[in-house]
Amino acid sequence: MRDLPAFTLAGYDKGRGKLVQALWFAVMNTVFMAWFTPARVRTMLLRAFGAKIGEGVLIRHRVRVLWPWKLEIGDHSWIGEGAFLLNLEPIRIGAHVCVSQEAMLCTGSHDHRKADFRYRNAPITVEDGAWIATRATVLAGVRVGAQSVLAAGTVLHRDLPALTLHAVDGSRRPVPEPV
Repeated sequence: MRDLPAFTLAGYDKGRGKLVQALWFAVMNTVFMAWFTPARVRTMLLRAFGAKIGEGVLIRHRVRVLWPWKLEIGDHSWIGEGAFLLNLEPIRIGAHVCVSQEAMLCTGSHDHRKADFRYRNAPITVEDGAWIATRATVLAGVRVGAQSVLAAGTVLHRDLPALTLHAVDGSRRPVPEPV
């Protein structure tokens, strides 16, 4: 039985004070996510709030980032429309990575084995050249290997080796060579 009133924020550090958190939410929900905001302004806003963003990064509209100061994106990576980077813990995205439309990278969850439903958070790393396809989900503590592919609509709850395709049926196989 869950004892939800016993839940606390123990073990979760938001990384900034309430004023900075509130300012980020105001900026994210008015300017950052808007369709009319140029991609270069989005990267500028993330950097202003402490994100480490490489050169040539493209961030589309409706992208949600919980805490920019816990985000690192390498050169020439793309974050697709409607993606959600729920980074209670750090998310590191390498260079030349594609995170497609409405994909989710979720560093936080709850421990279902504990009555107080305490947090069970862990960072996510997406290595160079990986592709997180549309509506795919990467869960806390997972490493997505270099040049690997997480197929559309799949959920990844354990590490994905480099050069591996993780398919909807849960199978894993080598990424086919480009034609």
